[in-house]
Amino acid sequence: MAERRADWKRHISDQLKLRDRVQRHTFEEIVQQYNRLLEKSDLQAVLTERYQTEKYDVQRGHEASSLDSSRSDSLHQEMSQMRIRHQEELTELHKKRGELAQTVIELNNQIQQKDREIQSNEARMLEYQQQIASLEGDCRDLRSNLQELEMANQTLKDEYDALQITFSALEEKLRKTSEDNQELVSRWMAEKALEANRLNAENEKDTRRRQAKLQKDLADAAKEPLPIEQDDDIEVLAEDGGKGAGETSPNRPIGRTLSRKTSQQPQGGLLDSISNIFGRRRSANSFGTSPETSETPSGGCAEVRVPTTALHVFEAHDGEVNTVRFSPGSRLLATGGMDRRVKLWEVVSGRCEAKGALTGSNAGITSIEFDSSGSYLLAASNDFASRIWTMDDYRLRHTLTGHSGKVLSARFLLDNARIVSGSYDRTLKLWDLRSKVCMKTVFAGSSCNDIVCTEQCVMSGHFDKKVRFWDIRAESIVREMELLGRVTSLDLNHDRSELLTCSRDDMLKIIDLRSNAIRQTFSAQGFKCGADWTRVTFSPDGSYVAGGSADGALYVWNVLTGKLDRTLDRNHSSAINSVSWSPSGTYVASVEKGSRAILWSDM
Repeated sequence: MAERRADWKRHISDQLKLRDRVQRHTFEEIVQQYNRLLEKSDLQAVLTERYQTEKYDVQRGHEASSLDSSRSDSLHQEMSQMRIRHQEELTELHKKRGELAQTVIELNNQIQQKDREIQSNEARMLEYQQQIASLEGDCRDLRSNLQELEMANQTLKDEYDALQITFSALEEKLRKTSEDNQELVSRWMAEKALEANRLNAENEKDTRRRQAKLQKDLADAAKEPLPIEQDDDIEVLAEDGGKGAGETSPNRPIGRTLSRKTSQQPQGGLLDSISNIFGRRRSANSFGTSPETSETPSGGCAEVRVPTTALHVFEAHDGEVNTVRFSPGSRLLATGGMDRRVKLWEVVSGRCEAKGALTGSNAGITSIEFDSSGSYLLAASNDFASRIWTMDDYRLRHTLTGHSGKVLSARFLLDNARIVSGSYDRTLKLWDLRSKVCMKTVFAGSSCNDIVCTEQCVMSGHFDKKVRFWDIRAESIVREMELLGRVTSLDLNHDRSELLTCSRDDMLKIIDLRSNAIRQTFSAQGFKCGADWTRVTFSPDGSYVAGGSADGALYVWNVLTGKLDRTLDRNHSSAINSVSWSPSGTYVASVEKGSRAILWSDM
């Protein structure tokens, strides 16, 4: 602060010295002229006084002597000329004096103006000094705050480093635990396989032992002589037909032989029957499911009805409805919404009557799937989990957790004993319902929006515009196909030979799975995909496709002609999220971003 004050004082002193040097030259000239003027004035006064004295002397001399007249005249002339010259010089000096006086006035005005400017500059300098002092205070405060922030940042950095070390240790521990878990599962599966093989071997030994004992007993029984009575001979002969009663005595040995043959013939057939019985028992022990629990393949629908009328418009959930699905028998309709519930509706005479609700999810439902028998319902949720309920008692049976992001789709495999789920965390997981564990985790590289399954292949649609085909056994991508927009929905036709896709480029495409090529593309004026989870559907016979638009209209295309069949646009008030066609082909259900669901048909 002291250095800055010395600097501005030095600056003012230098400015004053500069002004003194610049202005002194002009004033020096004025002073010199003024001094010369004063000298000339003094000289004039001296000369005037002398001339007056001489004048008096001349007058006295004129009076005293006439001889000096000529001399006086010459002196008088000389004095007159000198007076005239002095008068001119005096006039010149007065004129010069006036000019110099005017110059002095102007310079005084300039000095006053400069003084005012100096005062203004001094006031501004004082204001600037105050601002500088204030800014210095702010700077000191900012420096102190910066030091505090640096200390806090260092503390946070140290904590972050500590957390990073802890995280690395936990990650390593998790990896080791996962490896141990995998090893334990492998060992457990190996033990199970060994135990199953041991049981099968014991059953086989027991079966062979029983067969050997039975064959030995039968052989011993065949070697024993059988007593033949008369009634038996008559019966045997009677069976031969054409023999009379009187022929019994001569043919008794023949009857005995026939009886023995008859008793020996069933031996092979009886052994075969016993072997068949044990063979069926062994076959039953070899498989994991009994005849009572095996699923019956569902047949194709008799007739597909293209919807034309909204039979029932109803409020399905408290908030947005994300998904809808018919049961395999078309009797039940399931809807899932952001209110964390799956609601069940019974379809009776073209209306949906509330039948119950499945609870247990901690976030909105994103996907619904029935198993092939309609006994179980699978739902994916935004709380990073998938859940399974039984349909006979509406009880929550399994909760499958392991994803680190929203689970956007979950599907049963064809054996109904395994599940595939796809998540926002860019992974697909394969779950075993018997052991309730994740069997495989596959990194897909992009968020998975929907999944469909065949016997050994899983097809997934992703945020990066790609449809990926996975081999379940090899855990690898068989192939992938890139579309023009983010994939929102996948669906298979009835014979699983064609794949229907919907993407954010507002197009539906049918991919032939046999030729791996796009067979058809559907679009329509006004059709717009409203969300990243907009679901479309095949009709049960694969002859139509249906999808909902962002403007609330339901679009139906004919697969055979490739043209838009009809548009239903008067009932939904917001974007349609999902569409489902009943397996019977009679109904179509659609749900929207509002709370409404609609049941459609042609009745």
